[in-house]
Amino acid sequence: MPRLLNIVVADDHPMFRTAVLHVLSSMLASAIEAASQSTLESVISSGRSIDLVLLDLMMPGAMGFSSLVRLRGERPELPLIVISSNDHSDTVKKAQQFGASGFVSKAAPQETLRDAVREVMEGGTWFCGASAAPDDADAALARRLAQLTPQQFRVLMLMSEGMLNKQIASALGSAENTVKIHATAVLSKLKCHSRTQAALLVKTLNLENDAGAFGAFKHQQLQAAAVS
Repeated sequence: MPRLLNIVVADDHPMFRTAVLHVLSSMLASAIEAASQSTLESVISSGRSIDLVLLDLMMPGAMGFSSLVRLRGERPELPLIVISSNDHSDTVKKAQQFGASGFVSKAAPQETLRDAVREVMEGGTWFCGASAAPDDADAALARRLAQLTPQQFRVLMLMSEGMLNKQIASALGSAENTVKIHATAVLSKLKCHSRTQAALLVKTLNLENDAGAFGAFKHQQLQAAAVS
């Protein structure tokens, strides 16, 4: 008898998660829902058996490809399919460059998602004809970013907004000295000589045709800080 697949559905829209759960109900799959980056991190670090992640690129706490890169660094062996409404060809290729096993547009028919899941779980990939040529710069960036801890990654994202250590500490609910230590570690791991240089690297994670991604990420972080 085939084994039940444990699939994480990471998306902040309840109706879309419900639609994905409906698609998975016709397969031998059990779904674990995650509505934010922090929830996804908790699921991944919980020790639960996970076979596949279906990932939206713009959840609260994430910016562009940041969630994809972080997950690839923490669990490089875990298959991951990006599901996004931003299906620009450059976005699809960038997802492939940063280690996704597949990409499915949110506008695609339900059967497309089923086919993609089956193909990826059999060890294949699913990019609907898009093919990304090897990009040494993207590969090098992914390796550097994979070295960052989750909190260092959050500090990096806010550094890229031009925020000072004091402002980052307030946003994340941390001590300013702790943020300073994280910032120093970030620059060292990324081999950057300045915050400006690090910010330029982060721009590579931005989604194509989505200039507001940085602002949205900052707003989400500040909202989270106000609630906590």
